[in-house]
Amino acid sequence: MDAGKLRWGYVVSDFAFSALAWGIISVFRFHEVACRQGFATLGSFLSDNMVLAGLFLVPVVWLFLFYLSGYYNRPLGKSRFDELECTAISVLSGTVLFFFLLILNDVPESFRSYYKLFFVMMGVQFALVYTGRVCITSAAIRIRRKGGWRLRVLVIGTDAVAGKTGSELCALGYDVLGYVDPETGTGTPVAGLHVLGGLSELPRLSQRYPFDELVVAADIPDAAKLTEIIYLLYRYNCPVKMREVKNNVLSKVKVNTIYDVPLADITGNNFSDWEQNMKFVSDKVVAAVLLVLLSPLFLYISWRIRRGSEGAALFRQERIGYKGKPFTIYKFRTMYADAEEGGPALSNRQDERITPFGAFLRKYRLDELPQFWNVLKGDMSLVGPRPERKYYIDKIVEKAPYYCLLHNVRPGITSLGMVKYGYAGNVDEMLARLEYDMIYYENMSLKLDLMILLDTVRTVATGKGI
Repeated sequence: MDAGKLRWGYVVSDFAFSALAWGIISVFRFHEVACRQGFATLGSFLSDNMVLAGLFLVPVVWLFLFYLSGYYNRPLGKSRFDELECTAISVLSGTVLFFFLLILNDVPESFRSYYKLFFVMMGVQFALVYTGRVCITSAAIRIRRKGGWRLRVLVIGTDAVAGKTGSELCALGYDVLGYVDPETGTGTPVAGLHVLGGLSELPRLSQRYPFDELVVAADIPDAAKLTEIIYLLYRYNCPVKMREVKNNVLSKVKVNTIYDVPLADITGNNFSDWEQNMKFVSDKVVAAVLLVLLSPLFLYISWRIRRGSEGAALFRQERIGYKGKPFTIYKFRTMYADAEEGGPALSNRQDERITPFGAFLRKYRLDELPQFWNVLKGDMSLVGPRPERKYYIDKIVEKAPYYCLLHNVRPGITSLGMVKYGYAGNVDEMLARLEYDMIYYENMSLKLDLMILLDTVRTVATGKGI
C-alpha cells in the first residue's frame, strides 16, 4: 500500500457514499415536499432528470469540497480526531451550500420541513462518508502494523531517547532504517538497530538507504549544536521531526502526535491543508483570468521589446522550485541579448545591460507578467519566496542552510522579501532578503498572502519596483 492508492481509496469511497446519501435524501425529499408538487409516485420523482443528474454531479461537488478541506493531502498517518473534525466541518459547509442551491427552491407545506431537510442531509452525508473513511483508515493501520507498508525513517541519535523512539516507531509499523550518530559516527547497536554512520555520511546514506523522514531523537543540551544539526538536515527535502523539544531552537514548531509518539515537525509551517488547497485553486483561476485579460498588454510589451533591441521578447531561465525541482521561468526580456556571456551576474539599478524599456518594465514589475503562465502550469504561486538559480542557491546555503526550507512551498511571482526589500544585487543582499522570506514561511496564511498582493499592487502603481 502506498499514499497514492490509499488516497484513491478515500476518493472512491467518498464518491460512492455521497451518491448513496443523495439517493436517500431524494427519497426523504419526495415524502416531505415533492409528493405535493406534481410527483405522484416515488419512482417518478427518482427518475426525474434533475434527481438522476444529481447522482453524479452532487458527489463530484462533494469531492471538490473534500479536496479543499485538505482531507486528501496526507492520506497516511491520519489522526482519529483530525479525521472526525475535518469530515464534520466539510460536511457542514457542504450542506449549507447544497441547501441554498437545491433545497431552498422546494416549497414545503411547513417551514419546519426546511429544518428537517437540512439536518437529514447533513446527518446522512456525515454518517455514510465518515463510516467509509473510518473503515479505510482502520484497514490501513492494520496493514501497516503487519508490515504491508512502512514509512522509512532514519533516526538521528544513539542514546536512550533515540532507542526509545526507534522502538516505539518500529512497534507502530514504521521501518526504522537505523541510527546516525551526531557525535562520533560509530557506536554499538541501539534497540537492536545498527548505527549507520555520522552526520558527515548522510549524503552517502541517503543514496544507500532512501528515507521518507528524519527524526532527531537525542539528548543534546547545547542549543547551538542542536541547531547546527537541524540545519544540516533541511537540505534533504523531507519532513524533519524532533522528539521532546526542550530547547528554544526554532521560533515555531508544529507538534504532530503519531499515535503515542510526540514529534515536533520542524519543517512545517502554519499553513493548514485547506489553506494550501484554496491557495492552489485560486492561483490557477486568477492566473487563467489575467492571462486572458492582459493578453493585449502582453502583445504591446512584446512589440516594444523587439522594437527597442535585438532578441526574443521572452526571457527563459532555469530556476529551482518546489521540492528543489528545476523549472523554466518566463519573463519579459529587460536586458540586451547575451547579457550573461561571462556567467551568472545579478543586476542593480545602474546595470548597463538593462535596456531603456527594460528599466521601465522593472520599475513597474511588468517584466514578471509572463510568470502567470508558470502559475497556471503549477511551477509557481502568486505569492511565495522568489525562485533562485542553483548557482546562487549553493552560495546562500553555505551561509544560511535553512534556505532549503523555502523549497517546501511553491515559489511566487511576488513575495514578502520583494515588497519589503526589493531586488538583490549580490549574495549578501539576497541573505538580507531571505530574512523576510523566512518570516513569511513561518507565518504563512491566506491573510498574509492577500496583504502581500495588496502591497505588490501598491508597488506597481507607484513605480517603486526598483
